[in-house]
Amino acid sequence: MDERQPKTTSSLSEFGTRKLENEDEVFDHNAWDNVEWTQDQEAGAQALIAKQFETQVDEAQRETLEANAAGYWDAFYAKNANRFFKDRHWLRLEFPELFEQLNKSAEQKTRFVLWEIGCGAGNTVFPFLQEAAEADVMVYASDYSSEAISVVKSNDLYDESRCKAFVHAASQLVSADITSPDLPAHIEPGTVDIITCIFVLSAIHPSTWDRAVRNLHAMLKPGGVVLFRDYGRYDLAQLRFKKGRLLEDNFYMRGDGTRVYFFTNDELARMFAQFEILQNGHDRRLLINRTRKLKMYRSWVQAKLRKPLDSPAPAAP
Repeated sequence: MDERQPKTTSSLSEFGTRKLENEDEVFDHNAWDNVEWTQDQEAGAQALIAKQFETQVDEAQRETLEANAAGYWDAFYAKNANRFFKDRHWLRLEFPELFEQLNKSAEQKTRFVLWEIGCGAGNTVFPFLQEAAEADVMVYASDYSSEAISVVKSNDLYDESRCKAFVHAASQLVSADITSPDLPAHIEPGTVDIITCIFVLSAIHPSTWDRAVRNLHAMLKPGGVVLFRDYGRYDLAQLRFKKGRLLEDNFYMRGDGTRVYFFTNDELARMFAQFEILQNGHDRRLLINRTRKLKMYRSWVQAKLRKPLDSPAPAAP
């Protein structure tokens, strides 16, 4: 990684180049990048969310969802296997650091270590392994869904000499994933070059984020990087939630029992305060259904977070 002083950014300029400058042209393309919202749109989104509070999920159901979180994801992967999410072939475009560090490891003749947290069906693992076919790599893939790990291990590209998939659990009875007070036994702390955390923290309760981030910090080498992407505030998915789905502020229950949070950049900056923030951006896009003349506003947050080089070694468990 570049050892120079990092530049913190929350600009939009890094996400695409097709900008809508003439509203009359809005249906000329399928998507527009870096779309600024008007005050009326912002107010409309806030009004929709205020209405969601009228039918907030009760405490008993919230506790049930928390207790059975892994089970809902098990049911999801048992039903969908690897058919639901697309492989992330956009990794090189959005996260070139992943491959720059891979090349640096090759030059230094050291093994490159990647940890994909919340690996699901391996939508990051396998595109990366294909791109790094000739490299000396070890990819750790963890999820608290045992069904997801079974899907990963059934993939023809799965090779335990280059990839180790495992359920990260605090005990045999409780799946805890990255929120566990225990670090994963399969990985030595302070040895990971890059951690990908893509649409992961949105699925866990906000009260567990601090623990999760401390664990990420402990597992990285000094200078190692977390590559983060997740749902942003006022995303189309958030505004479409109907009655009886709101758990807490900006935290929702889907119909299948899985949960999702919608972030702001300020929240990410606070959450990753012990990291150097290389990027903290907001990716707003306008997707167009040209046949039906529909506009769909998507919102994602993306961050690149580096463990300081002078970080002390992680404490022994």
